[in-house]
Amino acid sequence: MSLSMYQVSVPVFVRGLNVLSALLKKGEEHAAASGAVPDVLLGARLAEDMLPLSAQVQRASDASKLCVARLCAVDAPKFEDNEASFQQLQERIEKTIVFLESVPQAQFDGADAREVTLAFGAFSQSFTGSGYLLTFALPNFYFHITTAYGILRAQGVKLGKLDFLGPF
Repeated sequence: MSLSMYQVSVPVFVRGLNVLSALLKKGEEHAAASGAVPDVLLGARLAEDMLPLSAQVQRASDASKLCVARLCAVDAPKFEDNEASFQQLQERIEKTIVFLESVPQAQFDGADAREVTLAFGAFSQSFTGSGYLLTFALPNFYFHITTAYGILRAQGVKLGKLDFLGPF
């Protein structure tokens, strides 16, 4: 039995977003327990030229919802990228999951061969749907989750590899 485009996208994105949500909860608990200012944690970066924690969450949300929208030729919800609290980021994650789970599996029929073209800044690339999912969308999604994990760790949040992997 082969894997479908649905199986390799929606459940993977939902699981990753749930892991990200759990990481944020630990970050919020750390801020409360240590007296850290949540805004400082949400604005923390791994490097000066990288996006802060809040933007990493926004980009993980965007990577997942835009991938599914492109693969299924549906409109993704638009979010303003103005989340400024842990609660607002959690709400964004939840809205993203609701969208992902609202797209019927049948909508993915033929998505592996659908052409997906990305163009932003100097970057322009066309993919087959399967190439886009496997070589661009999933790595991009996990880049932002991994970076969020790294930011939280660098800020003293007690996280380990099993927190990143999430429940099985």
